[in-house]
Amino acid sequence: MDKVITQIDSRGVAQVTLNNPDKHNAFDDQMIIELTNAFNALAANANVRIMLLKSEGKSFSAGADLDWMKRMASYSYQQNLNDARALAAMLKALHQMPIPTIARVQGAAFGGAVGLISCCDIALASSNASFALSEVKIGLVPSTISPYVIAAIGERHAKRYFMTAERFDANTALQIDLVHEAVEKPLLDDKVEQLITAILSNGPEAVVAAKQLVFAVSGKAVDSSLIEHTCEVIAGIRVSAQGQEGLSAFLDKRKPNWLKD
Repeated sequence: MDKVITQIDSRGVAQVTLNNPDKHNAFDDQMIIELTNAFNALAANANVRIMLLKSEGKSFSAGADLDWMKRMASYSYQQNLNDARALAAMLKALHQMPIPTIARVQGAAFGGAVGLISCCDIALASSNASFALSEVKIGLVPSTISPYVIAAIGERHAKRYFMTAERFDANTALQIDLVHEAVEKPLLDDKVEQLITAILSNGPEAVVAAKQLVFAVSGKAVDSSLIEHTCEVIAGIRVSAQGQEGLSAFLDKRKPNWLKD
């Protein structure tokens, strides 16, 4: 059975679904490989405009699979290093996807699942979702996911939840910026669709460029080099075919050609 299912609709919206509900979509080496392959394939597909990451069943993901953890317990240092590198490569592939990524979170999201959420551009959760960075409870640390989680929630929140392993609810996840919105579960799919519709109404190349702009600017000193880069980006997109179409459509008070009736 495939533990990850990818579907692409006619709009170019890809759904990547964690498909191991009997084990609460817990991670193992097979799922990590399948996720990595899915993310890389979508990143290379010019017809895909948005990726939605979701899961089957009651839980988004309960973290590491117990059978996988049992195997890891007997691994050598080198085997553990290779294992960690595979997980890190998957997270990097998700984080660096050129298209917008949305996480749809319901139920439990523990351990590595918090990493997946943090790697996505936008995260929406049901109000009954629960979260935990529980690694220290078993004497481990959330190492490979840490760059993305810290970027999402900040150092102080990360210190607290990394060290306490407390379980926290969707409202707390919203307060610490792990998720952007928390809604009642029956409304979750409608909220996801609203976001998808909003993104699809914008210029496809501009959306991709906007995401890359965040990567290029975030954390950088505002010096002459960065300022020049931002000037070059806007100048380039203004004279691009899509930029010209968007400006013309706005001035002519008509729909741009990327919007279909």
